[in-house]
Amino acid sequence: MKFKTDNRSKAPALAMTSMLDVIFLLLCFFVTVSVFSQWESEISIKLPNAKTSQEPERLPGEIIVNLTREGKVRVNGGDMPLGELKLRLAKISKFYPGQPVIIRADREVKYESLVEVIDTCREADVWNFSLATEGEQ
Repeated sequence: MKFKTDNRSKAPALAMTSMLDVIFLLLCFFVTVSVFSQWESEISIKLPNAKTSQEPERLPGEIIVNLTREGKVRVNGGDMPLGELKLRLAKISKFYPGQPVIIRADREVKYESLVEVIDTCREADVWNFSLATEGEQ
């Protein structure tokens, strides 16, 4: 008995399901990161003015450390003691050397408080930090 065989080859198909899953996950990641970075910038801190201030290019995953007028450190919307900040930064710098950290200090904060935050970054082996400023009006 002879069975008919189809000798025509099928056109190669592109697996769209996997690609759509990856694109969806990337979209979720970038939306989440942008929301968290926006929350950190909305804390009412009056930054000092600088003539050479520029709007920086935001890096995904950068850590924003806010220093209020009273000298309190705020990260991710909550107060954090310097010891805990040091531990968290040390863990991050261990896995991600060169992790960017932005320090947003109020213009009326004591200089001593700012130096303590910078020392905490250095003790945690974080050397890629910058101080946020505003441009002159």
